[in-house]
This record gives sequence, C-alpha cells and structure tokens, in this order.
Amino acid sequence: MCGFSGFIDNIPNKKNVLESMMDEIIHRGPDESGEYIDENAALGFRRLSIIGVSNGLQPLYNEDGSLALVFNGEIYNYQELREDLIKKGHIFKTETDSEVLIHLYEDCKTEMVKKLRGMFAFVIWDKNEKTLFAARDHFGIKPFYYTQVEKDGQKSLIFGSEIKSLLMHPNFKKEVNKHALKPYLTFQYSVLDETFFKGVFKLKPGHFMVYKDEKIKIEQYWDVEFNQENIDLQESINRIKDAVSESVEIHSHSEVPLGSFLSGGVDSSYIAKCLMPQKTFSVGFEQENFDESDLAKDLSDILGIENVRKMITADECFDMLPTIQYHMDEPQSNPSSVPLYFLAQLAREHVTVVLSGEGADEIFGGYEWYDDDEKLKKYKKLPSFIRKPVAKVAEKMPYFKGRTTLIRGGSSVEDYFIGQAQIFEEREAVDILQSPYTKSPSIKEITRPVYNNVKNEDDVTKKQYLDLKLWLAGDILLKADKMSMAHSIELRVPFLDKEVMKVGESIPTKYKVNDENTKVALRYAAKEVLPEEWAKRQKKGFPVPIRFWFKEQKYYDMVKEAFTSDYASEFFDTAKIVKLLDDHFNERCNNARKIYTIYVFLVWYKRFFIAC
Repeated sequence: MCGFSGFIDNIPNKKNVLESMMDEIIHRGPDESGEYIDENAALGFRRLSIIGVSNGLQPLYNEDGSLALVFNGEIYNYQELREDLIKKGHIFKTETDSEVLIHLYEDCKTEMVKKLRGMFAFVIWDKNEKTLFAARDHFGIKPFYYTQVEKDGQKSLIFGSEIKSLLMHPNFKKEVNKHALKPYLTFQYSVLDETFFKGVFKLKPGHFMVYKDEKIKIEQYWDVEFNQENIDLQESINRIKDAVSESVEIHSHSEVPLGSFLSGGVDSSYIAKCLMPQKTFSVGFEQENFDESDLAKDLSDILGIENVRKMITADECFDMLPTIQYHMDEPQSNPSSVPLYFLAQLAREHVTVVLSGEGADEIFGGYEWYDDDEKLKKYKKLPSFIRKPVAKVAEKMPYFKGRTTLIRGGSSVEDYFIGQAQIFEEREAVDILQSPYTKSPSIKEITRPVYNNVKNEDDVTKKQYLDLKLWLAGDILLKADKMSMAHSIELRVPFLDKEVMKVGESIPTKYKVNDENTKVALRYAAKEVLPEEWAKRQKKGFPVPIRFWFKEQKYYDMVKEAFTSDYASEFFDTAKIVKLLDDHFNERCNNARKIYTIYVFLVWYKRFFIAC
C-alpha cells in the first residue's frame, strides 16, 4: 500500500520536482520512498509496508530494466498469477504482490488488467517504447488523477494518487474548475470526470490509460453486468456466504497487525464475524441518537473480540475540518467523512490494516430508497395520466410535505433518482450561485449516460447501477481511501471484490429489496452467523449531529464568518446563503445539509487557494 506521483516530460531538476511531489503524500507511505528518473519520465513512490515488508520497495523493474512500475493497492490473486508467470519463464526478485504486475504486462500488455483481482492504481513506464500504461481497479477503491499541461510548447503528463502532489509540478497552474461547483451542491461530492482543479481528471474505475507521443488514450476494461438468474432464496444465500467468506479470507492476508471497523449495522458486523480480528474499532457522538458504538461493543463482547472506541466532540470536528478537506483533495460534504477520519486515527494506534463493510448496500440492495414507501405505492395505483402532469407541476413548486411523493409517483427513475443524496435541487443551486458558476452540466446530462447502460433493467437495478458508478466511486470509496490514508492505514473492502460482484449480479431483485426488507438475501446469510437483531438492524449510516451544531451560537458564528467572507462572495450570493443559516438557527426549517455543503466548499477553497 502506498502512494505515487510522477510525470512524463523533460523539464530540468526532475529529482527536485519529484521529491516535492512525493513529500505531499508522505502520509500514504511513511515507511520508505523510491524513485525512477530518466530523460523522459519520473516516477516516485511512498510505501506503507503490508506484504513483502522486507523487499517491496518500488519502483520495481522487469528483468532487463526496461519497464518501471509504481503501484498503490493490493492484488489478492497475485500468488496464482505469480506461479503461472514463473512457469512461463519470468524471474521474480521479490515476494510482493506488486511485482506480478510488471511481468503480467510483459506477458499480455493491456489485457493484463482483466486478470487482476484486487484494489489498485498503477503506472508502468516503458522506456524503450516511451509509453506509459496506467490502470485503476474495477470499483475505484484506489484513486488516480492526471492532467496534461503545456508550457513553452512542451506538453507534460502529470499523475498521482492525490491531487495535492500534482500541484507541486512547476508547469501546473492551479485554478478552480468553474463547472464543478453547481453539480457538487446537488450531489455533495465531485461528480464530474474533471475535478475541482481545472484540467485535472480522475481515471474512471474499470478503465486504463495509454500515453504515447503526447496523446492520451483511455479504454474501459470492465463494467457491472447484471444477469439475474432463476435461483431461489436459499441458493442466493449460499452464494453470498461462500463469496463473502472467501473474499474476507483473501483480504486478511497481511504481514502487519489487522483489525476491523465496526458499527451497529449488518455489513461491518458480518465482515467482523467472518474475519474475527483481535480488535474492532468504533466511534460515536455524545449527542443522543448519534452513537452506535454501544451496539458495536455489545457485538464485540458476544464474539469475544476487544472493541476500542472513542467519543467525538463537535469542537474536534470543526477543528479538524480543514485538515479533513485537505486530505480529501476536493470538497466532499458527506458528514460521515468526519467520524471516519477519527475512526482511522483511532485504529492506527493499534493496527496497520482494517477491513470494512463498504459496498454491500450497492451490490445487494441495501438502501431504503431502492424501494417505494407505502405512501408512494398507494399513490402509484392512480392512473399515470393523472400522476405525470401532477409531477411536472410539483417539480416547479417550492418544498411542501408530500412534494417528493408527487414527483416520484409521476416520474421515471431516470428523471428523479440521482443517488443517495440530493442536497440542493438544481434550480436552488443556480439561485445561490454567482453567474460564472452556473454554467455546468445539468443533473440529467450527468446521470443519463449512466442510465443508458441499464435501460432494460428494473428500477431497483437501475438505482443500484447508478450508485455503483457515481455514488460509490465518487463519495463512499473516495472518503474511505483518503481518510484512512491520512493516518497511514490501509482500508480493505471485501464486499467490493469482482467475485462477490458476480454473485450480486446473479441474485434476483426480489431477494435484494422487497416488502420484507432491504438486502434480503444478505441479511439471511448474516443471520446464520450473527445474532438475529444485528442481521435485521436497519441501516443508519454514520449519523453526525450537524443539525444541532448549527443551532449553537458558537458554530453559527463560525459558519457565518465564512459565509460573509470576501472569498465566499466570489461564488455565492452571500445574502441568500446567510438566510439559509439564519432560518436554520431560528428553527424555521432544517437547512443543515445545505449549510454544511456550502461551508465545506468554503473550507476547502480557503485551504487550497488562500491559506496555502
């Protein structure tokens, strides 16, 4: 596990530039550093030692030294790949999982990615062909950023595990991407391929990139393919049990101490039971109804595992928010990133690797909004010629109780569902933004290409697919990686394994979501190894009491100072965003998520563009 940085160009002082880029991501790999430099390329590496502790320093090379590799992640099927490559005559110098990549590339070039099972982002530089090959894992567990810049007629490709390292290249000009802000206000995360930094892009999950002769070529090598089979509930349960058990086993391979994150929900509980680590880790808030750590402690006691937990205060959260947004690279207003930061910090005091339950909801149908509630089901019994025009009228009206039901009842999934969060409606976002920041892709322009890939699937499957492609990669996994690596801890997600995904693709929708529950088959599988109350427990996420905090004078004043700052007026109509804050403070309505989303952006902007 590590982080990497690099560039393809012939600027002078390559070594100094590379080292400054690597220094920005030392938190990803505090154990060792390595570098490769030639007349055309520079690759830098920061290592957190997990497997092959004694001899895994990168860059790694093939037999004749013509290929150089930097890699972030874990390859879980590396042993079988290694055995096959040795039979073909490849000579290995280390015991690491990383080295299989470079020999596999020799063997089958870009087709190599189809053979990998794991979480990864990597770069291979071919100095003879002057070609760079880069790839990102199937789900987007590990990040990869890149940009191409030009100065004095010379083009440079700059890349790395985190954007902050790219900013250190002398040819990079730091600017805010004006198209990113409006979609962010709706989605709560950076949803476009182009990041909040103009010209910096994310390599999409399941894609690889080839760079040669100053040209970038990107191809998709994998996608989710739902193929529901005619199997019964018991077969679905059996497949889940077998796949999850096997995945946890391969994800537990480590030469350093290993533990598990544990909330009160079924996903992390199931992983903890399969893993049976020496320690589990939990955090909570002192605010009533915002602490599940007691449930985690209870389950740990039942399983005979030590539970380590911490209570978080509001002061700690607000104090660390600039640091959290720095590590995120881009503004991300999912409040759960804050407790996750402290959870990773707590775990790092005891272990170097943790397993977590991310991905189960998206694969096995865990979100309550995948199904219609009772009100909506009753409303949908009305003829569509009534519901459709009512929905169009409701869309144009301000919020009122029942508005969401009217909109959803007369609209297709493609027209209303954008994922887990919808903070600002598009028209609300436009209303509070200064005009230069309103010219962005619309919500439908963002979601429609995704939905087009599953146009013939049922509504639940469409929602799953959209979440897998946008929400999971852009929010859940990004904060998991950035918050864990901020504390030099490796987070592994056994549900997000391509073999587990195959099982999820095969299970009928009725065993994912029905009138009984969400994650139906997964809960039955968990019930066989967990107490029934844990298997049945409804998802709460990582609840954070921001709604109450913004009603306290101390935090109200803090947010208002940001909202009325000179830099805030560059982006927002300050009178309108202050009104959002005041209305919430005076208990006229609950604007907590909207306030937090704006505030997080301003905290991020100040950290990267003012206080830098």
